[in-house]
Amino acid sequence: MDLGLAGCSALVGGASSGMGRATAATLAAEGARVVLFARREAELDAAVGEINAAAGEERAVAVAGDASDRAALERAVDTAVERFGGLDILVNNTGGPPAGPFDGFADEDWQAAFDLTVQSALRATRHALPALRRSGRGRIVNITSSAVKEQSEGLLLTNTLRPAVTGWAKDLSRAEGRNGITVNSVAPGYTDTDRLQYLYSLEEDPAQARRRDEEAIPVGRFARPDEMAAAIAFLCSTQAAYITGVTLLVDGGLARGLLS
Repeated sequence: MDLGLAGCSALVGGASSGMGRATAATLAAEGARVVLFARREAELDAAVGEINAAAGEERAVAVAGDASDRAALERAVDTAVERFGGLDILVNNTGGPPAGPFDGFADEDWQAAFDLTVQSALRATRHALPALRRSGRGRIVNITSSAVKEQSEGLLLTNTLRPAVTGWAKDLSRAEGRNGITVNSVAPGYTDTDRLQYLYSLEEDPAQARRRDEEAIPVGRFARPDEMAAAIAFLCSTQAAYITGVTLLVDGGLARGLLS
């Protein structure tokens, strides 16, 4: 299937590792030109080097910055527009906020988590919308969490704030449909990333906890980041032009809801 991504311009957040990095690589492999945005400059540069080496040409550039910083987000959007002549695809993605219980977080912790997971998506999208409207085939995909469907134990901040992104995305999808822009979210289940390894490190027996969770998944394993990237790439495609306002749960069949 031709996804119609050749020549498109994309911005992918959290692209120094995990699902963000895999998404940037997948879009570039389909012919898109990609700005990779994340905090860790060395890892970001390494990802760009790998993508360009695989393509045999410059398809990727790096913009280092913090997703909680409005100016950094705007710089990333501006780089895509200036370097590639426009912006067709925005993938909003950040690392997750810390794990912990309600009484473990002060006001500043809630604000920092909000800025990271919610405000970053709003700010990047607000700045990108003019270019996405000019594109005529704009795509916005938010990487959220399976917690928007079923809460995750011990992840209070995620359970509270990721659904906020889902609600905003649904509203935006209705507002921007006539502009040719689709707005969707991908809700990953257990995916083998640095984030997951960090969460298991908090367990008394990380290896046993991992086995327990793997055994609960109907397909019997965790997802690979490139499997999430494939779903995201499809939502960015011209083939997915009639899919908007949805949250795609990608969890190996773990959720039990009939419409999950």
